[in-house]
Amino acid sequence: MNSQPDFYEVLRVKPTASQQEISRAYRALMRTHHPDLGADGGATDGGELSRAELLQIMQAFSVLRDPARRAAYDRSRTGTSTPGGQGSGPVVIPVRRVNRRHVPAGNTIRITPVRWESGPWT
Repeated sequence: MNSQPDFYEVLRVKPTASQQEISRAYRALMRTHHPDLGADGGATDGGELSRAELLQIMQAFSVLRDPARRAAYDRSRTGTSTPGGQGSGPVVIPVRRVNRRHVPAGNTIRITPVRWESGPWT
């Protein structure tokens, strides 16, 4: 299958969780696993496990908090690479060409940067 851990299980939320639920779960887990706030106080055996869990929690949150990365992760979990189920080729986006008349604009205001060194106030 995939060597990547299930980020929803890491954060202990459902795959249908909202952004707010994901953020709350992340903050709650960070409170329990953070080395400065944890009860283990930097123990050697538990500290390494806690650091690994902490890194997994941070990685899961970095993926699930961004809607685009979360959608890509969800697609990789289900096995489809694109919403259409096609390969990973380029996505064709239809573009409409707008014909413009080559007529200069009549009352266009051109804004230029102000040079404070030269002006009526010097």
